[in-house]
Amino acid sequence: MKITVQSIGLTPHEPLESHIEKKVSKLETFYDKIQDCKVILKVENNSDKANKTAELILAIPGDDIVVKKTTTSFEESLDLCVDAAKKLLIKKKEMA
Repeated sequence: MKITVQSIGLTPHEPLESHIEKKVSKLETFYDKIQDCKVILKVENNSDKANKTAELILAIPGDDIVVKKTTTSFEESLDLCVDAAKKLLIKKKEMA
């Protein structure tokens, strides 16, 4: 699976990139037909403390899986995205 990280309005630091790599690569254990994964990181333009958005787009045969979460840190947003994507992948595998 190819992982692409796109960040809007920020430069992801090395620990964040390795966190993304580690978390997202685990998704393959739940569904082995993932072709590629796009991670989009964005700082929302609002006064909330919870303004770090992570969006996960998984390209799989059929419909792509898109998950988007916003929290106070990119790591937390990404973890929530991965958890949600994991549930969707398991559900998709059971239906196949």
